[in-house]
Amino acid sequence: MHVLRPQFQIEEQRALEFAGRRGFGVIVAADDRGPRASHVPFVLSERDGRTVVQIHFTAKNPLVALADGARRFLLIVAGDDAYISNDWYSSRDNVSTWLYEAVHLSGVAQLRELDENRRHGDELLAVSEARLPKRPWDLAQMEAAKRESMLAAIRVVDLVVDNVEGQAKLNQHKSDADHVAVAGKLARSDESGHRRLARKMQALRPGLGYETF
Repeated sequence: MHVLRPQFQIEEQRALEFAGRRGFGVIVAADDRGPRASHVPFVLSERDGRTVVQIHFTAKNPLVALADGARRFLLIVAGDDAYISNDWYSSRDNVSTWLYEAVHLSGVAQLRELDENRRHGDELLAVSEARLPKRPWDLAQMEAAKRESMLAAIRVVDLVVDNVEGQAKLNQHKSDADHVAVAGKLARSDESGHRRLARKMQALRPGLGYETF
């Protein structure tokens, strides 16, 4: 990831926390035909002092064969984004841009044995179901033959992270007046992602005179 400005960079621990909260991203690896990618849910964990991204693919996914314990994989985790028009700023002669948050996690990928599938399924469901305001559902509630058939159709891969990159481009380099003006436009948006970005911009400079909505 090319960090555009030092003030946009997300510190490593915060980047990992961001990725863990999102829990969904794009896995990319390359073979002799070029890049391969899949959109995947994932679980972050600590193992032997290393951060591990645990994911699964359908057994026929080309990425399964690439998880050979030597090849590097990249996980791209994106947050909210918003287009910013140049006339949203308080000052003149700004350039239209995009605000966004994103984290890249990379490292060597290792294919797990089939007997790891159930544990992975349980861990992924526990994390995902905890995000919902209801009693968690788990694999024990699935009919046994159906559950085993489903688990047999996937392969679990561990991505052992050795590089963490994150960027939150939230107009940190702009003046207070421009910061307030853009945050106000986003706060009034119909899109919930834009409003979340506005709240994060306000949290960066909490003492300014923001409009309340």
